[in-house]
Amino acid sequence: MTVRQDERLVDGPLVPVRCRRCAAEVLVRKSSWEQTSIQWTARARAACPELAADPYETCPALRSSIQEAALIGSIKVMDECDGDGHAGPSTCDA
Repeated sequence: MTVRQDERLVDGPLVPVRCRRCAAEVLVRKSSWEQTSIQWTARARAACPELAADPYETCPALRSSIQEAALIGSIKVMDECDGDGHAGPSTCDA
């Protein structure tokens, strides 16, 4: 049996993003403005004070860092209409 490659990562691989507050570095992929995949390393989890307080919560500072990275184009948003992934929130329905 062969393992099928995850094609989503071909066009939009996980990219590193560093939290501005605690400097934890995670790997991120944005499928859309509403959906974000985050891969935490043990080092990043240990660095994040929000996760130390409650490991099941999200970190608002990291969320803000990811949003900023997407807005400035450091992270490609996969569902953008114009195809470049850097224009900001989608205007497909406008």
